Amino acid sequence: MDRSTTTHPLAAHRPARRAAALSRGQLRERAAEVLWANWTGTSTVPSRALYPHQWSWDSAFIAIGLRHLSPLRAQLELETLLSAQWGDGRIPHIVFNDAVPLDAYFPSPDFWRSATAGRAAGAPADVQTSGIVQPPVHALAAWLVHRADPGLSRARSFLARLRPRLTAWHRYLLGDRDAGGAGLAAVLHPWEQGMDNSPCWDGPLSRVAPADPGAFRRADLDHGAPEDRPTDADYGRYVRLAADYRDRGYADVTGPPDAAGPGAGQGAFRVEDPAFNALLIASEHALALIDAELDGPVARSCAHRARARTLTEALVARLWDPERELFLCRDLCSGELIGERGVTGLIPLVLPALPPGVAAALVRTARGPHFGLGGPARLVPSHDLTGAAFDPRRYWRGPAWFNTNWLLEKGLRLHGEQALADGLRADMLDVAGASGFAEYVDPYTGEGCGARGFGWTAALTLDLLREGRDGLFEGAEGEGWGHE
Repeated sequence: MDRSTTTHPLAAHRPARRAAALSRGQLRERAAEVLWANWTGTSTVPSRALYPHQWSWDSAFIAIGLRHLSPLRAQLELETLLSAQWGDGRIPHIVFNDAVPLDAYFPSPDFWRSATAGRAAGAPADVQTSGIVQPPVHALAAWLVHRADPGLSRARSFLARLRPRLTAWHRYLLGDRDAGGAGLAAVLHPWEQGMDNSPCWDGPLSRVAPADPGAFRRADLDHGAPEDRPTDADYGRYVRLAADYRDRGYADVTGPPDAAGPGAGQGAFRVEDPAFNALLIASEHALALIDAELDGPVARSCAHRARARTLTEALVARLWDPERELFLCRDLCSGELIGERGVTGLIPLVLPALPPGVAAALVRTARGPHFGLGGPARLVPSHDLTGAAFDPRRYWRGPAWFNTNWLLEKGLRLHGEQALADGLRADMLDVAGASGFAEYVDPYTGEGCGARGFGWTAALTLDLLREGRDGLFEGAEGEGWGHE
């Protein structure tokens, strides 16, 4: 049977969209309550129970929403994260809170051993972190936070203090992580891309021998149903990859893949991902705007814009599949594109210099049977609705997430799809309130899964509640991008 032309059976039972149970004022109030409850004094945890530390891309999205409540706290959110940056420029995916017991989350600081294993890479000595990274949303977040209160930002030299760190972060990704030699950044672990157990990773992960189950304890199962979380086998592969990376001192691998076999460590997982690189390109546009704010329209900002255009061209050349009308991941160990259709392939819609034909094709794909935008799906799923691996509840293998839908809403506006964007925004607000600001939801029904009171869900709800209908970019080359 050709699954690409069939409808998922759950789609027939999708309930009609109901009116939002909460008024806009109530929704704003409850979203604010989530962020205040998750605030630690210097940063925001994604979830008090399940994720009790600071996560990198979570904090970037949280700052984007938090700026509407407190621009100062939004600035502190990013400053706290960037203060844990490593000497080589990487921003670690977790900054650990020493007051949280070690057994509250795994992998914990004693697994990562950042201060010792990461010493050669410049890991900080005064704070414990992980050794891997997450998608580079940070310059984008910094620019939007600045625009929320430019006077406060200038008085605190917010952008001036963050710019060197953001520049070093991008230099690291464009240098040490250019494992494919074509200019795009590679991820070395599924956790780095952020969509942890997407079916897009099944092929590359099959080369990795899982760690011994007795070598770790999954704290995530204390707070989430096993059927909603990654399998034990996949989790064992994540642990093996992370341990191998740690044991080689968090040294990045370039050049030909290791031929020593599965689980050998030296590059068993190396993937060029469209969403990771699209967010890097978007943040290059943001750095151009940050430069213009600090220095005036000088050559450096032009260099960031030129780099964004060059990277966009590389993204299309390397990862665009014209037959599927979707960006795909490239497995650098095999050299082949990965055929799975994930929401990662739609995220480049946020880019202003995307060729018009590519942007139009992405909209068609989003609206088609694989993602169901404006049709059977209330929110865009994380994976192909018609795919054999689709599961509406299991983490990134099908459920809808608010950060990816927020990015798509912005991308639709950027490329002139105002009606589609308005519909998606309305559904996101409805589902956010009805689900208790869930971590992720069933894409058909909107039923909440994972943690409730989730940080970026509440934060991005606040951003969507703004009366304006502006996108991330106002103009083909990013002029006026993100202005309030």
